Formats: sequence, structure tokens, C-alpha cells
Amino acid sequence: MSDLVLHWSPLSPFVRKVMCLVHELGLTPRVSCVRTRVARQEPNLALMALNPLIRIPTLELADGTALYDSVVICEYLDSLVSDATLYPAAGPARWQALRWQALGDGLCDTLILWRHERDRPPEQRQEAMLRASALKVEASLALLERELEALDGAAFGIGHIAIGCALGYLAVRFADLNWQADWPGLAQWHAAFESRPASHATAPPSA
Repeated sequence: MSDLVLHWSPLSPFVRKVMCLVHELGLTPRVSCVRTRVARQEPNLALMALNPLIRIPTLELADGTALYDSVVICEYLDSLVSDATLYPAAGPARWQALRWQALGDGLCDTLILWRHERDRPPEQRQEAMLRASALKVEASLALLERELEALDGAAFGIGHIAIGCALGYLAVRFADLNWQADWPGLAQWHAAFESRPASHATAPPSA
């Protein structure tokens, strides 16, 4: 029976990160997803009652507590499974996993800001911000391409999920970039990520 409520949207990479973890841990029976709309200029007052930042994902616990953001939610969900392996317990492996999570989440943040700026009318766009966003994304992808051996050598975990969801958002929202041609190794890694059952179950719809 569901005892957790996740405020959810199909195209949010942060929501997808949480849902990938839910599927990987076998927690789907315990989580009910509620489609929740958030918009910059239209505050969702119902969600504000739970999360003053009005952001998704937001997770409601059975006792009424609300958890946010995806970093906190994912670690909470992992704590519910006694033999969970998505977070290394300690040492260099843990810091590497958390670093990859931060890189994936930061890439998502950059892509979301870049997309909003690209969607503005041409006369309102800040060209310096567009260039800076493109530079950050390019540097992130180049770094990931260089770290493929380390990614493949590490046990699958939260860092892989965060990076995979970021690349999934990039593929859907920035289909015009054709980044796969520039970083073929990373593209192959991402294809393998998307073939996992949890990734397939949470794949975003085409934009």
C-alpha cells in the first residue's frame, strides 16, 4: 500500500532521478505519483503549503512531513531499504558517487536555465548567458567522456542515475545539439543507461 506521495511531472529530470531510484530499489508499491504543475509566474499555492519553494519533486510522508529536494528525497528513499546499494557507505567511492550526483544535478540546472533563455523572444535573450550555459554544458560532457572508465568501473548508484537523467533531459530538450556525435563514448554509455528497466519505466516523453 502506498504511504508516500510524490509530487511529479513527466519532464522534470529531478523527478525522474527520484523515480529511477524508486524503481531500482523496488519501492514502486509505496509511492503514489501526483501530477503537479509548477510555473515561474503562476505559483502553485497547494504545493506551497508543503514546500515554500514550490518545486518538484516534493515527497509527502505518511506523518505529513514534506521532503525536498531530489538529493534529500533520494537519500531518504535509500534509507528505507536495508540492503540498498545505491549509496556507497564510506570512503572514496562514496565521495565519487556524491560528486557525480552533484555534476548530474548541476548539469540539469544549467540546461533548465539555458532552455528558459533560449525560449525567450530573440530581442530579450541574454547572449552572454546563452554562451556561458553552452560552455558549461560542453565542459561537463567533455569531463564525463574522460571519466567513462571510472563510471563503468564503479558500482551502479546515485551518481550514475543523476548523470543518466541529465543526459536524458539533454536528449529530449536539446535535440538540435547532436551532442552524441561529439561525445560518442558518452552517448553509448547513455544508451546503456536508458536500457535499464528503471530507466525505461521513467523515460520522459518527447518534448
